[in-house]
Amino acid sequence: PMAMDGLITEGIRKERAILDDLKAQASVIIDTTTLTPRQLREKINESFKSKGDQGFRIEFVSFGFKYGLPIDSDIVMDVRFLPNPHYIPELRPLTGKDQPVYDYVMSFDETQSFYHKFLDLLETVLPGYIKEGKSSLTVAIGCTGGQHRSVALTERLANALGKNYKVNVTHRDKDKRKETVNRS
Repeated sequence: PMAMDGLITEGIRKERAILDDLKAQASVIIDTTTLTPRQLREKINESFKSKGDQGFRIEFVSFGFKYGLPIDSDIVMDVRFLPNPHYIPELRPLTGKDQPVYDYVMSFDETQSFYHKFLDLLETVLPGYIKEGKSSLTVAIGCTGGQHRSVALTERLANALGKNYKVNVTHRDKDKRKETVNRS
């Protein structure tokens, strides 16, 4: 644009002159001449992340399939095959954050087997996502209503992976309750 009436090299010279003041104030200068987009992203992340900043975040979302999938999920896991606390009257009004429900969900061999295999899968793929330059990964875990099984497993996975990664947890449907109709 600076060389509308002349040579490109003259336009570049004019642009550099205009940007000299800005460049003098810069704390970081990155020469992008030979960088691929991935290399540029790595340079930017390297230049601007604070000490101790892992630069990568795992977003865990528990949800209920009956309310729809979270649309921004990278990995979706269905845990409706696990025993359902909904059918235990004293557990029904509670959620996976309540110890009795958590203990119930975790008390089954199939839950333990699934948890360890899914944790192993996540620990296997996370370095690859980081290497590819992703800044976050959204892992959605769903059960029927999003109140019991998915909440308990999300909490446990977030706790385990939170030792090495930044994690955020959202229980999207945890507090949704089916409206009851009083029929007489």
